[in-house]
Amino acid sequence: MSPKQDEVIRPLANFHPSLWGDQFLIYDEEVQPEVVQIIESLKEEVRKELLIDLDDPTKHTDLLKLVDVIQRLGIAYHFEMEIYQALMHIYNVYGDRWNRGSPFIWFRLLRGQGFYVSSDIFNDFKDETGSFKESLTHDVESLLELYEATYMSVQGEAVLDDARAFTKAHLEKIAKDPIQCNSSLSRRILEALEQPIHRRLPRMNALRYVPFYEQQVSHNNSLLRLAKLDFNRVQSMHKKELSQLSKWWKGFDAPKNLPYMRDRLVEGYFWATGVFFEPQYSNSRIFWVKSFMMAAVLDDTYDSYGTFEELDIFTKAVERWSMTCMDTLPDYMKMIYKALLDIYDELEETMEKEGKAYQLNYAKETMKEFIRYQMMEAKWKNDGYIPTVEEHKSVAFLSCGYKMLVTAALVRTGDIITEESFKWIDTFPPVVKASSAVCRIMDDIVGHKEEQQRGHVASSVESHMKQHDLTNVEKVYDFLNQQVEDGWKEMNLESLICKDVPTPVITWVINHARVMDLLYKYDDTFTRVGEELKDNIKQCFIHAMSV
Repeated sequence: MSPKQDEVIRPLANFHPSLWGDQFLIYDEEVQPEVVQIIESLKEEVRKELLIDLDDPTKHTDLLKLVDVIQRLGIAYHFEMEIYQALMHIYNVYGDRWNRGSPFIWFRLLRGQGFYVSSDIFNDFKDETGSFKESLTHDVESLLELYEATYMSVQGEAVLDDARAFTKAHLEKIAKDPIQCNSSLSRRILEALEQPIHRRLPRMNALRYVPFYEQQVSHNNSLLRLAKLDFNRVQSMHKKELSQLSKWWKGFDAPKNLPYMRDRLVEGYFWATGVFFEPQYSNSRIFWVKSFMMAAVLDDTYDSYGTFEELDIFTKAVERWSMTCMDTLPDYMKMIYKALLDIYDELEETMEKEGKAYQLNYAKETMKEFIRYQMMEAKWKNDGYIPTVEEHKSVAFLSCGYKMLVTAALVRTGDIITEESFKWIDTFPPVVKASSAVCRIMDDIVGHKEEQQRGHVASSVESHMKQHDLTNVEKVYDFLNQQVEDGWKEMNLESLICKDVPTPVITWVINHARVMDLLYKYDDTFTRVGEELKDNIKQCFIHAMSV
């Protein structure tokens, strides 16, 4: 028998309760049919514009700018085929040598679409000493475009590393200079320095870009109207999903039954829309959120509440994956175990009818794997063991849960995904490993001080300090932050060379890392929900855009 819970000393983390109460529980509005009709006719207008003048080279710069605006307004998912055709055409015509003016947007868009164009073109902007030309600093828009392009770099592209250092230094100066830039431009520069386009979530990028685009004298009214109407239509669907998930989560009654865990359903749903916000992935999003919330329950149970003996019993029960194991579990774990099995059971019949039962099997196996690695960390903590850097990576990159969540993201995504994609993720390919590294390291850095105070398992910070005999924790943070940058370069490379799976799969993997860049840059804002995340959630799920 396990010890009585009240006799056990547990390392409680004291997480704050949910900030949202029941406000998302009920939602029953519908998007008006006439709005859907307007959206469809606006889409047709934009579609024609994208395919016009492909054969006229004088229009190619405008075409790139149109694609850039469509992406930044958050409506590119309507025009994936047209955008691919347009950029493919430009790639076929120009190859690596774009000669229609500034190559900065060209480079960012083509690499973003998976075309491996060379960065050698950036050497044209250097002087005879090998430094970037000072004349670049006279055109702030162009400087910003160069800065944004540098975030598409892969390992070994020194010219882009130099360009990033050069543009960053000058943009920081310009943003503070009222003579060189007005308050609107200053804000844009600061936002770009805070988070470049390549690392932004599409919905958050749209929220920032729509008001800016509206102020441009040359803005396209059809595009602007489409962006606003579509944002609100998708928001309506998100509210409906959030209501459905809130009802499911309320049945859990986490504050009463699992008071030790982070009660973060709304934040978890925000995370899901960061991975994929598009309407066609509704079923998958719901499954992803349930998987995510179970992972959060399990993470807090393994990290902050369960005794080593209890966790050992639970891990063995998960391996067996059968309701007959319920009797072996401590009372508080029974509910967790049942909820875990239920998530997969409730989909089984549907998936079998669709001939896709294999998807659930992969999802289940990666969940078991996630729990096995959580258990390995619990053993380290129980033994007071600080692993080597390599040992830590081999466990922590899987205990962070991103491999499991990327697999969950593929379940019920329709016909674009075949079993090949699941098999590919199962091998823990470089892009998934890099996204997991970004997740684990960023989480370790921002949570380091607080977690060590409550006897958390040794993180990558401790492993590096011990192995390299370091005492200066700030230096370790700097070193680990560089590893995060390396992870981004690895993801960029994989998005260019990996042709094993459909493009959306790679995008979803990278989007998992983009969420980290938003939520874990300076603090763990998922655990300690701050004003910025609250504001982002309100903008995404409460306030509609004014049309």
